Amino acid sequence: MAQTLQNYWDQVGQQARAASRDLLRASTAEKNRALQLIHDEIMAHIDQIMVENQKDCDAARANGLAEAFIDRLLLDDARIRSMASGVLDMIALPDPVGEVTDVKPRPSGIMVGKMRVPLGVIGIIYESRPNVTIDAAALCLKSGNAAILRGGSDAFYTNQYLATLLSQALADTALSEHSVQIVATKDRNIVDLMVTAKDYIDVIIPRGGNSLVARINDQATVPVIKHLDGICHTFVDEFANIDLAVKVVDNAKTQRYAPCNALETLLVHEKVAAEFLPKIAAIFTTKMVEMRSCDQTYEILSADFNVTHATESDWRTEYLAPIVSIKVVKDLDQAITHINHYGSHHTDVIISEHYTHTTTFLRLVDSACVMVNASSRFCDGFEFGLGAEIGISTDKIHARGPVGLEGLTSQKYVVLGHGEIRS
Repeated sequence: MAQTLQNYWDQVGQQARAASRDLLRASTAEKNRALQLIHDEIMAHIDQIMVENQKDCDAARANGLAEAFIDRLLLDDARIRSMASGVLDMIALPDPVGEVTDVKPRPSGIMVGKMRVPLGVIGIIYESRPNVTIDAAALCLKSGNAAILRGGSDAFYTNQYLATLLSQALADTALSEHSVQIVATKDRNIVDLMVTAKDYIDVIIPRGGNSLVARINDQATVPVIKHLDGICHTFVDEFANIDLAVKVVDNAKTQRYAPCNALETLLVHEKVAAEFLPKIAAIFTTKMVEMRSCDQTYEILSADFNVTHATESDWRTEYLAPIVSIKVVKDLDQAITHINHYGSHHTDVIISEHYTHTTTFLRLVDSACVMVNASSRFCDGFEFGLGAEIGISTDKIHARGPVGLEGLTSQKYVVLGHGEIRS
């Protein structure tokens, strides 16, 4: 690896570590002022952002990339204004840093509690969406973390211009200008340096496709907050309200196909399969959703609907497309077993009016988010009242589910004494 790249990375890492220490002193007012200035810089330079973004879009077309990819890359006037609005929303959120909770007296006389603190330096590696640059910068700043952002090379011009705006905003604050740094090289070897830089980075957050996340997870020696797949299930129980189930399942699958919280596998109790499946199949047919079914589902639907037989791989597939796999199960236990075996521990739902069944499902399904009688599409930082999210974690340690401001902090014990000594 070129020594110049190593030298560049060492400089970025050292600057980030120093900035993270400065951010520990930053007040909420100072952080909010930085966010306000970032918003103002974006709004004052909408036209120039679109000029730089057009360079990336033109290059993507010249390289033969799909229009769906270019759409993710595109920043038009409405998207830029929405991005800026998201920064303002961050100002309104409570600052978690410094909050002291769970203070309890001990027999010795000391008081023991917990204080919420930043993680330190967060490295975020993401692909084509340049709006992530501003979202990530705002989240990290409000939570008191220094950020090193490495966007995809396809958004290089956009991200470098956004980096300029971030620097201009931070220059007018008491915060370090290195509080947010955007990697200024297209060299992919920088990722290898980031994910092994324990001295500089406290946690890595990858945002992108499975190949990116899997690669980082395999290579990283720095802790990673991630999710690989969103194989989300909805189980229609024997005690489900059928009309409610049809409405929720339709929304979970067809409101949008690409998000990671969209329904991929539908499980139906055998006692309600004959009633429920034709109703949802009619909606799926109208909306041109391909149905891949187990044998029992096929027997119920094949006379009236175009269904195909599911394969073993279908139960393990995140389609992100108008495709759904459907399986009839004999009871609640079989549904839970299927979800825990084939799922990705993201978001899973039960539709049921039976209290014991719903509480059992909530307790036994091993996922970051488990829901009762609601669409899986609600698994989202904004919908959960977090204001924004950096991603959805399917890990079990530290952050799990949508990762907002609190997920970008940790806790340390604090002890308040009055001269006590241990005997």
